[in-house]
Amino acid sequence: MQQNGSSGSNGSDGCSRERQALSFSPLPAATTRVRRFIQERRTLPLPRVMVVFSAAGDTEKPSDAMSSSDSAEDDLRKPVPASPTPNLPLSKPLCSPLSTQEQEFPEVISLNVGGMYFTTRLSTLRRYEDTMLAAMFSGRHHIPRDAEGRFFIDRDGTYFGDVLNFLREGELPHRDRVRAVHREAQYYSIGPLLDSLEDIQPLTGEKVRQAFLDLLPYYKDNLERIVEIAKLRAMQKKARFAKLKICVYKEEMPITPYERPLFNSLRFERSDSEAKLFEHHCEVDVSFGPWEAVADVYDLLHCIVSDLADRGIAAEQQCIGVCDKHLINHYYCKRPIYEFKITWW
Repeated sequence: MQQNGSSGSNGSDGCSRERQALSFSPLPAATTRVRRFIQERRTLPLPRVMVVFSAAGDTEKPSDAMSSSDSAEDDLRKPVPASPTPNLPLSKPLCSPLSTQEQEFPEVISLNVGGMYFTTRLSTLRRYEDTMLAAMFSGRHHIPRDAEGRFFIDRDGTYFGDVLNFLREGELPHRDRVRAVHREAQYYSIGPLLDSLEDIQPLTGEKVRQAFLDLLPYYKDNLERIVEIAKLRAMQKKARFAKLKICVYKEEMPITPYERPLFNSLRFERSDSEAKLFEHHCEVDVSFGPWEAVADVYDLLHCIVSDLADRGIAAEQQCIGVCDKHLINHYYCKRPIYEFKITWW
């Protein structure tokens, strides 16, 4: 019994000594940190991993692969130098920069304008900045050359000499060339030449005439209608000419000879109900009127004939009577009717 007791005591003493030995055995540093975080009820920090790229052939030790968090942060903050590539050739740019140099011109310029040759100074072409010629010879645009090296302008050069004479010394063309030179000045955008030409005949008279025709907004449409009707009738009859009836009246209201001395104004004062009684359309092809101006019926007839002549159409006119349509009571239309004879060849 004593042996069992002693053996039991010895067994219990051995177990206690083993527990003491285990409790006081030294633990690794990592285990101590884990236990400390568990006791303080804190979460374990996530491990930081640093990836190191090394050149081919270099070997790294296992101890270097895992480093402390502080050293990893320092290494990540350091800039990584670019690896030089001395053996690779430098690549060329995809496109070369645009040249900003302006084209240079000689002092004396030789021109080929639609097959006609001209020679002038560069300063003459650049006299007015806001013109087409100044822009062409500013050096910012490419100008083609002919086989002999002259600068080529694809434009009829018949009146280009008149343009150069104005640029040289302000000379204006003769009256019979004013309209043609005016068109050239519009093409080359030469404002001073346009202003000078519009202040002389025949363009000055054209301004006055146009101010009168502006009172008739339908004038151009009626002119086109005259040409179309005359052409259609001549083709249908296989004739050399065609005749049209055209009514041209200035007064706004039809009147009788008895009313004429009583009114001196161009507009008659009548109520709307009375005006509707006089509304009608004369049995003619085209009608012009009424209008309020000093210009009379013969002035408008002159405009019609001259505008047709500008189109190469020969026209003659004569009065063949008046519209005698009865309106109301003793009122009749009395609008003059003219016969236009359009000759085609």
